[in-house]
Amino acid sequence: MRKHKLPTFTLGKYHIQFRTPKACTLYMRPYLLLLLFFLLPLLSMAGILRGRITDEKGQGLPFASIYIAETASGTASNEQGAYQLQLAPGTYTLEFKYVGYRATTETVTIGEGAQELNVQLLPEVLNLREVVVRAADEDPAYAIMRKAIRLRKYHQNEAKAWSARVYMKSVGRMNKVPGKVLGMRVVDVDTGIVYLSESVSELSFKQPDKVHERMISSRVSGQKKGFSFNQASEMNISFYDNLLKVEGLSQRGFVSPLANNAFLFYRYEYLGAFQENGHTINKIKVIPRRKHDPVFSGNIYIVDGSWRLHSTDLRLTKEAGIDFVDYIRVRQVLAPVAQNVWLPVSQRFTFAGAGLGFEGSGYVTGVYSNYKVQPAYKTPPKLEEVEPEPVADAAVAEAKPAKKPKLKRVAPQAVQPDVQQPIHSKKLFSKEILVVDKEANKRDSAYWAAVRPVPLTQAEVKDYHEKDSLEVIKNSRPYQDSLDQVRNKPSFGSFLMGGYTYSNSFEQKYYRFDPLVSLTGGPSILQYNTVEGVVADVRVAYTRRFEDRRFYMIAPEVRYGFSNEKLNARLQLSYRYDAIKNSTISVEGGHFVEQINSQNSISPFINSVYTLLVGQNYMKLYQRDYGHVSYRSEPWNGVFVSGSLEYAHRMPLQNTTSYTLRDNEESSFTSNVPENAELPDAGFGPHEALTAAFNVSVRPGQEYISRPDDKINLGSRYPTISFGYRTGLKVLGGDTRFSTAALRVSDEVDFGLFGSSRYSFTGGTFFGKSHMYLLDYRHFNGNRTFFAGTYEGFQLLDYYRYSTNNNYLEGHYEHHFNGFLFNKIPLFRRLKWQEVVSLNYLNTRESKNYLELGLGVEHIFKVLRVDFVTSFQQGQKARAGVLVGFGF
Repeated sequence: MRKHKLPTFTLGKYHIQFRTPKACTLYMRPYLLLLLFFLLPLLSMAGILRGRITDEKGQGLPFASIYIAETASGTASNEQGAYQLQLAPGTYTLEFKYVGYRATTETVTIGEGAQELNVQLLPEVLNLREVVVRAADEDPAYAIMRKAIRLRKYHQNEAKAWSARVYMKSVGRMNKVPGKVLGMRVVDVDTGIVYLSESVSELSFKQPDKVHERMISSRVSGQKKGFSFNQASEMNISFYDNLLKVEGLSQRGFVSPLANNAFLFYRYEYLGAFQENGHTINKIKVIPRRKHDPVFSGNIYIVDGSWRLHSTDLRLTKEAGIDFVDYIRVRQVLAPVAQNVWLPVSQRFTFAGAGLGFEGSGYVTGVYSNYKVQPAYKTPPKLEEVEPEPVADAAVAEAKPAKKPKLKRVAPQAVQPDVQQPIHSKKLFSKEILVVDKEANKRDSAYWAAVRPVPLTQAEVKDYHEKDSLEVIKNSRPYQDSLDQVRNKPSFGSFLMGGYTYSNSFEQKYYRFDPLVSLTGGPSILQYNTVEGVVADVRVAYTRRFEDRRFYMIAPEVRYGFSNEKLNARLQLSYRYDAIKNSTISVEGGHFVEQINSQNSISPFINSVYTLLVGQNYMKLYQRDYGHVSYRSEPWNGVFVSGSLEYAHRMPLQNTTSYTLRDNEESSFTSNVPENAELPDAGFGPHEALTAAFNVSVRPGQEYISRPDDKINLGSRYPTISFGYRTGLKVLGGDTRFSTAALRVSDEVDFGLFGSSRYSFTGGTFFGKSHMYLLDYRHFNGNRTFFAGTYEGFQLLDYYRYSTNNNYLEGHYEHHFNGFLFNKIPLFRRLKWQEVVSLNYLNTRESKNYLELGLGVEHIFKVLRVDFVTSFQQGQKARAGVLVGFGF
């Protein structure tokens, strides 16, 4: 079919191109086109005000704030101090601000066309209060901060609801790149801008904590089909909160200088005051009391009289506990956007870091405009000083400093319900925190030139131009093949421990080979056990991905035991056909060797080490000839369902070797038949098993992000509740008949500075159990080695002794203090070790009350964790041990 060229129109600074066949029909409709030509001149009536904001030396002030009083909107200059505003004709009052400089107000009249206004800001001149300072007096900053903290809650809640348009820009630069990292060449990474992204969102908020964000436009340099990871709702921090938590920065969060308990963490110093628009602004220096507390340092500005935040210039360092970067600087400017309501009009996060030979820096900036605010109060609160009782003895009064007056808060007058005007529809707020429009990444350069409040720097313009121009080349087969040629070069390290992946990036095809040895508990090629001897287990996973995030995987696996001389093989097929609901169907089958505990409670590597070096064969295996089909999906938000059906011929296996590297005359190997307290003989003969399983998990209140091709699940304030059912069917040749059901409750709870907890409790029962084997029992993840097992399991429990087909109750609890205690100890603080406690509980018919208590240290060398664990049975001490594992 012949393709028609889509028409293009250029009108002044507007460049219009129809991109779809539907839009293309416009040029065949003269009356619509004529109407369009009449409307465009009306759009061009907006005037442009541009200029540069400089300091006293003529140097550009980066990210200076420009506040427009008439529209309650703001913008900012770029890194070079340049700014640009697009305004409808009229007269406007513009306020130019920069933290540490005296604000300047300019009145401008906007007409058609462009005009220039350059502004020079001078350093703020601070006036110190005239006070008589005695040795016993405190710094005036404390009185100011006491009032600001007293009114913290009011200022936190002074807007009942609000909405704003937020422009965000994220820039990441690589200042230094090493040639190799851990012996591997660095591919496709260069110095300069490595990430540049812009977005425009409509952000809405409603007290106490309802947030909704709609990203209406997104641009990523060099990725025309990509969507920005900017999230205005994450950047919208408030220093009126007691604890500030930003995802990815720290596990504990950071204490605000305005927190109720701020005096326990900060010292304050009064630096002076200056006048701005009739307000007296106090500059307060914020000083951490202890270097390694999770706190800020820098300056905050408090408005005298109302005792609200005017702006901040604060800094976090590694000593405060931030991860991944060396420092983060937070600059925030607030302004009145409604009567008695001040909200941010601009804020910026600047960061820098280094590691593994890399050095980088960057920033994230946000500009707020088009505020719509629903105030919560008609009048602001007042603070009245209550005079202290006089001292009776004049001599005592002279010896002691006078008591500080107490502050009494007079409550503000709330806005009556019938006067409040809602600014949001009731349907706006849901569990969908952020939704990205499908057309968000299809905006052209003319659109961005019109909506961008912060002009691009020359480097950013160049980056967009070069990367967008090179995107076609970088996505071409020759370019992708050239990168793959470097990536696909095998190395000894990848084959030995990390595994090897052969990529065809252009066609999105990948071949994955398991490592020879896996230290993390995953599959490995070389193994050793007493049933098969030396094992060669080779698995190749072929994955084909698609642009809509669908994928399918084909994974053949061949396994050979050199002692029992048996060849096993199986094939796994998996297809994810819906990325939004994560709907996946899998089919597998073959002739293979499996652990009796299908959860694989001991890894092949750990079992190999203990079998060869210690003479303990904890892994128990059986033969399975089977066919298995399974399905999982999230049909509704927070509701996850899965099901499976399997038919298997199951056969026992026996030890075929007793070889060990230990120099012992007698082998300590046990039979391949596990010992179980509920079965006199846990052995079994060949039999058939037809089993079905179904599981549903519900996480009420789960929040999520919707992207055009993906759904990202976030947290919830409620725990996850799961119900599982499994049955053995004595039909179609099946030899088992039983049913089991279990209920599980799990969650992670954040306690702020005190750390976080993770728990799970599971209770289950069996019924209709006329024909069962040990394979069908409920097994519990145990561990008898020096290496820690899964941390949602037991660390000193036998692997199969208390497996049961009766009622059971299992519980696991861990609390990670995240340095709350160790940060008080200089050595641990310097090493950045963190403390953790654990509790594991099991109750079955034979185990009775089994309990494990653990004390541990994690983040040793960033990745290791060491625990001392003691177990008790019926209140009596059973075992104790030290275990080493991975604890990130």
